[in-house]
Amino acid sequence: MEGKYYLKALDSIVSMLKIAVLAVDKELKIVIFNGEAEKILNIDKEQVIGKSVLDIIENSDLPNVINHGKVKKDEIIHIKGKSIMTHRIPIKDNEDIIGAMALFQDISENIRLSQELDQEKKHTSELSNILESIYEGVITVDKKGLVTYISKPYANFLGVDEEKSVGKHVTEVIENTRMHIVAETGLEEICDIQKVKDGYMIASRYPIKEQGKVVGAVGKVIFRNLGEFDILYKKINNMEKTLELYKGEIKHINKAKYCFDSILGSSTKIKETKKYAMKAASTDSNVLLMGESGTGKELFAHAIHNNSKRRKAPFIKVNCAAIPGNLLESELFGYEEGAFTGAKKGGKLGKFELADGGTIFLDEIGDMPYYMQAKILRVIQEREIERLGGSNCRNINVRVIAATNKDLVDMVAKGKFRQDLYYRLNVLNINIPPLRERREDIKELSFHFLEKYSINYGKYIDDISQEALNCLYNYEWRGNIRELSNIIERAVNVAEFGGEIAVNHLPHNISEKELIINNKSLQQILEEAEKKAILESLKISKGNRSKAARLLRISRTTFYEKLEKFDLLKNEVEK
Repeated sequence: MEGKYYLKALDSIVSMLKIAVLAVDKELKIVIFNGEAEKILNIDKEQVIGKSVLDIIENSDLPNVINHGKVKKDEIIHIKGKSIMTHRIPIKDNEDIIGAMALFQDISENIRLSQELDQEKKHTSELSNILESIYEGVITVDKKGLVTYISKPYANFLGVDEEKSVGKHVTEVIENTRMHIVAETGLEEICDIQKVKDGYMIASRYPIKEQGKVVGAVGKVIFRNLGEFDILYKKINNMEKTLELYKGEIKHINKAKYCFDSILGSSTKIKETKKYAMKAASTDSNVLLMGESGTGKELFAHAIHNNSKRRKAPFIKVNCAAIPGNLLESELFGYEEGAFTGAKKGGKLGKFELADGGTIFLDEIGDMPYYMQAKILRVIQEREIERLGGSNCRNINVRVIAATNKDLVDMVAKGKFRQDLYYRLNVLNINIPPLRERREDIKELSFHFLEKYSINYGKYIDDISQEALNCLYNYEWRGNIRELSNIIERAVNVAEFGGEIAVNHLPHNISEKELIINNKSLQQILEEAEKKAILESLKISKGNRSKAARLLRISRTTFYEKLEKFDLLKNEVEK
């Protein structure tokens, strides 16, 4: 709607209001001047329409309202010996400011603004509701402290006559008041506690200024008694406590628990793996953890985060295999309110947003649906997410650590995993060795779990027999460290209090594999197995030592050290 038609329509509405209205266009020309304004300013409408408002009211603030587009409420000015309460607002057509409007009332004649607004205005104008609320407890005094206006609700609260109070000194109307002091000093008093009758109220007092000089004061009741304030204070305090509780819970939940010291083992393989992981932790690149189920990939993810510069930020875990495909997108990226049936009010943060500034651990990434892989790739590349049902992108700063027990290279070849996502994740590749390739760590891990479960179940068992250790060493460990943990937990439960874990406390599939050791030490058994593995690798590689070292997944230098250790350098390999 064009501005002039908008103002014309507005004029026809305000003419029915029982409140003085003066409106100007963008050039400050008066375009609306209703009957109530004629009465208060004692000027005919024909004399002011089309003229500049500054010609009628020299110090009018409407130009500032147009320039800054801000509402100015609750200001008291004095015109022709009258105290005028005014409320100024910009007039907008869509987003364009096309003028400004002043709504005002002569409060010196003790006419309460809220009672003068008719029922129709209350239903059609939000302004009337605001003003009614503001003036619930209001009083004004002049420079001498004489009451010039008191609202009816305030008079009822004080138990005084509204009409008879006007003209009296404020100290005769309100006990313990400081209104006359504010009118004298010109210093405002915000949220002051004041004793009234048999209780206390909270009030604010402001000086009224005209051309820079204090001419009076206005007081406003904030709370009629301390009970109202106490209720509000308790609500706010409870909200703050609840917020702090939630912050604490989120911080605790979204925190990495393990460090590199949590990864046990002294074998060469695990030491080399930890060393490489520590180097990865010092960078901010994405990490791909590869390894069989139960090898400890999650421990490495925790440790990398806790050893990185992001350690004080969130660590968010997502098991891609555990979340149904139709829910995965909303879990990862969140959703807006009303995005789908059952969506929470206010929407929900996704895992990537929760991880902002920190690390997100995508476990079992190989089980992620193919269509979701493209969305993950975009997040990694663009560093931004878009909530489900939303239209705005949100910038994020997240490091990705992914883990899988699947062969992603093979999945890429078969078209089951995106090649571009694989390259994005595979910046730093860490292969976690299976337990059968680090058998020398079995003893240390077994005693660690023994101590853990003995404490958990309150059962004193502090040893594992040599025969039971031989069985554990000789087992193939398809379930790796997780399987070893479960087996020790079972053994602690079935062993006698104060005894030790024996062969009969192990599952049959393990106890049946006990070695006949003829009083050999565990070290001797390990060395014999190691020597046998070296000979077998040489046999398979037909004597090619470099190939044999690769088969054993050890360096060529380490392989030659083993050959020298077992005196195999000069020996012929059995055909």
